[in-house]
Amino acid sequence: MAHSAGDGEGPNSGPDEDLRRLKAEYDNYRRRVHRDRLAVREIAVSNVLARLLPVLDALDRARAAGEVVDGFGAVADLLESELGALGLQSFGEPGEAFDPVLHLAVGYTRSAVVTGPICIEVVRAGYRVGGQMLRPAEVVVAEPPSGPD
Repeated sequence: MAHSAGDGEGPNSGPDEDLRRLKAEYDNYRRRVHRDRLAVREIAVSNVLARLLPVLDALDRARAAGEVVDGFGAVADLLESELGALGLQSFGEPGEAFDPVLHLAVGYTRSAVVTGPICIEVVRAGYRVGGQMLRPAEVVVAEPPSGPD
């Protein structure tokens, strides 16, 4: 009876080859499980952080009103520090070039002072964790005046 390559019989088959194949399959399985666990963790962290964004918005409003002081200020700072340790990053600063991928324009004006679309005011900060954007920054955009009409 003729044997084909890969049917488990032939010059290179035997207990050692079977053991190597089994070990390779197990190593691949372990890598897949590890990668999948990391992906599930990232999704879980992103979901929790996204649910906490309204809390950070409330803290920003309280800071703007001068109400984040003393013990409450320490709690706010600790919360932001811990969320940063989980990978949460805020973005959106006045003076940044407007990027429609990162910014949501909620206001628009023309200005002779700018040479391209620029964020002149951040209405609400944007947040991301790792490479995933949780929400874009809401900004007011200024553009140079249009040419002669």
